[in-house]
Amino acid sequence: MSRYLAKVDVMPKDGISDPQGQTIERALPALGLQGISSVRVGKSISLQIDAADEGDARRRVSEVCSRLLANPVIESFHVVVLPL
Repeated sequence: MSRYLAKVDVMPKDGISDPQGQTIERALPALGLQGISSVRVGKSISLQIDAADEGDARRRVSEVCSRLLANPVIESFHVVVLPL
């Protein structure tokens, strides 16, 4: 068994409304920040996992994402697994 660090980014899928991103985007010009668009807000999660190998760690973290961390109907996720 080895220990891995998994970093997960969860974001709204394309075409899904992102009210937080829209609010931020509308506020930017008032702060003098021009030329910024397509703001999307998601969440970042990190966790440690004991697994047989990196592939096993990735599979297990992906299952956690699919079942708990992300709503697969409206969100997508990206997983990076690093050895500790």
